[in-house]
Amino acid sequence: MSRGLEHALDRGEISAWFQPQIDVLTGRIVAAEALCRWNHSDWGAIAPQDFIPVAEEDGTIAEIGRFMAVQALEVMAGSSIDVSVNVSPAQLHDSGFTSWLEQFIGRARRRARRLTLEITEGRHIVDAPAVIARLDRLRRIGVGIAIDDFGAGEASLTQLKRLHATELKLDRALVIDDSRAATAVMAQAVDVAHDAGVRVVAEGIETVEQLEKVTSMGCDRAQGYLFARPMPRAQLARVLRSR
Repeated sequence: MSRGLEHALDRGEISAWFQPQIDVLTGRIVAAEALCRWNHSDWGAIAPQDFIPVAEEDGTIAEIGRFMAVQALEVMAGSSIDVSVNVSPAQLHDSGFTSWLEQFIGRARRRARRLTLEITEGRHIVDAPAVIARLDRLRRIGVGIAIDDFGAGEASLTQLKRLHATELKLDRALVIDDSRAATAVMAQAVDVAHDAGVRVVAEGIETVEQLEKVTSMGCDRAQGYLFARPMPRAQLARVLRSR
């Protein structure tokens, strides 16, 4: 798979798809998450959970990450919505990525406050002070920082505070769990996030009942198949024009 990733961008096999997020109170699309897709010429579509870890190991994540950031910024520039893009710890360990992003935003004169970097789990953040310093530089120019996958795996409220995050994303596994324990975890997460002035986004919303649940718990935004599946950039543009 590593050899397949070589020059995948040059061959046009890597693309950015976008899944809308809505404001739970108004129902309007206010943001979209950029999602990386790989469609190999021989193997077909390959799931991100399969190829992203490989890209992190062989270093191609650097090139892919910059491509995804550019795609996110271009959508943001051509619309009124916020855009988020996933960034792995492997990218954040490389000071070149955050420096490049800061310079690119400055040159393009993008409104950085509408861009959010979603910190995915991937590798653990091993040099936290250096990574936090890089994220703080981006925050100072307006870039948001989201903790992704809360309620599944390593994401925690401690990480929310440590990385000076501006957004918390509740994982689908937590959203669909109707147990008392899961409900208590969600309620605590929303309270802690809002006390810190952090926006809360509920992922994986597939039913009206789930939407009502996260709305009643105070989530700010929602994302999931109930509203829209991930779509190519051109389709997103059509959806936004039709609002």
